Order: sequence, then C-alpha cells, then structure tokens
Amino acid sequence: MSQPSVVRRAALARAPSQELAKATILNTFTGESFRVMYNPEELKLEQGNTFAEVGIPGLGTPPVQYVRGKARTLSMELFFDTYESGEDVRSRTARVVQLLDKDPRELAPPVLLFSLGRLQFQCVLVDAGQRFTMFLGDGTPVRSTLSVRFQEYVRLDVEIRQGLFFGSPTVSAAVNAAGAVIGISSTVHVTSAGDTLSGLATAYLGDPALWRLIAHANNIVDPFDLGVGRSLVIPQRGAKSSSSGRSTP
Repeated sequence: MSQPSVVRRAALARAPSQELAKATILNTFTGESFRVMYNPEELKLEQGNTFAEVGIPGLGTPPVQYVRGKARTLSMELFFDTYESGEDVRSRTARVVQLLDKDPRELAPPVLLFSLGRLQFQCVLVDAGQRFTMFLGDGTPVRSTLSVRFQEYVRLDVEIRQGLFFGSPTVSAAVNAAGAVIGISSTVHVTSAGDTLSGLATAYLGDPALWRLIAHANNIVDPFDLGVGRSLVIPQRGAKSSSSGRSTP
C-alpha cells in the first residue's frame, strides 16, 4: 500500500518549479551579472524598417524604396524601493545606469544580455531615465522608477583582405578609413549586375587585358559568372598572373 505515496512523491519531484523567473542583466565584457530588484510589469519590443521616398515631380504620393531594417529595441520600467532599509535607492539604480559608461578596455559601453525566463536579448543600453518618488526626512531618495531602453546588438565581422572596400555606404566608410590607416593599396570590389572582369580591369587597372590578374587573385574558375554581391580583390597592376592572354570575358 506504500506504492501510491511513492508515486505521488515522484510526481512532486518532477513538477516544475513555480518560482518566478527573475530578470537578469549580464555584462558580457566582464562576465558580471545582477538581478533587478523587481521584475518589470511589462516589456515593449519594437522593430521596423527604413524606407526612403523617391522624389518624382508631379506625383502626389512618391514611391518608397526599402533601405534597411532597424535594430529591435526593448523598453521597460524597473522599480526600486529601499524605504524599509533606509538605503539610498541610487546605490541600486547605479548598477543599471553605469552600463551607459564606456568600458576602458573596449572603449565602448558594454554589450549586455538581458534575460527573463526564456527571453534572451543581446543588446546595449541606450537610454536610462530615473524618476524618484519617495524621500526620507533628510532628502535621501528611497524609491525610484528607472525607464530603460535596450537596443539589439548584432555582431558584424568585416574582414579587410586588402585595401579599400566598396559596398554599403556605412560599412564602406568605416572599412575604407581603416584601409587608409593601415596603408594598403589594393582594392576590394563588391560585384553588381552587369560586372565583367574586363570591365573591372579597365576601371581599376586601366587595361581590360589585365582581367586575368583579378581572376587569379580570386580563384575564379568561370570568368563569365561573377554573380552579384561577391567581394573581389583587385590586385595591384604589377601583380603576376599564372597565365597571360588578350581575350576579354
């Protein structure tokens, strides 16, 4: 007759914990993490796209052109209360606000991981506004609502193989600047529709017959199929190719 009680105990052991998950903020630069004092009552997750209007004279409603996506943002209000202990509530809110500060090693504010149960959001803190709503007799704040906004962080690894990079205006500017600093003279070209090796050789090297230099530098097997969005290294004019010829693909 003891078996049913054993089964009940086993069922209780398998039952999931009813403890409420606590919101946690992890600093990925230092590995340090802390829990917020109280979970936010609501989370606001926003995302969208950026479009540009194409100005055409005479049209009442201009057409729009998709430009790029927008980074997602996560907004919330965090509540802090130290009235019972009499502690200055700013000692609690400071742990969040300090995440806006630049890390001395990375020269940028830290990348964070906000976690609440199954919600995991890699981000940076972009805004933090404090509102104090209760004070002790000596003026010490003991209650605060902290409005914070996190922006999604996506790692972008751009490899500079040689020289300059021609692509999206934002990335190109950053990478071209880096290329200028390190003093590399070759070029990276991102192909678009209609590009040919002979055309690239004419534009970059001044001679369409030098297309084989580009083909050799990029291990191109089929010179008639460059594709779109492919990064091609344009070698210096004096580079040697494994073969020679005057044909122009």
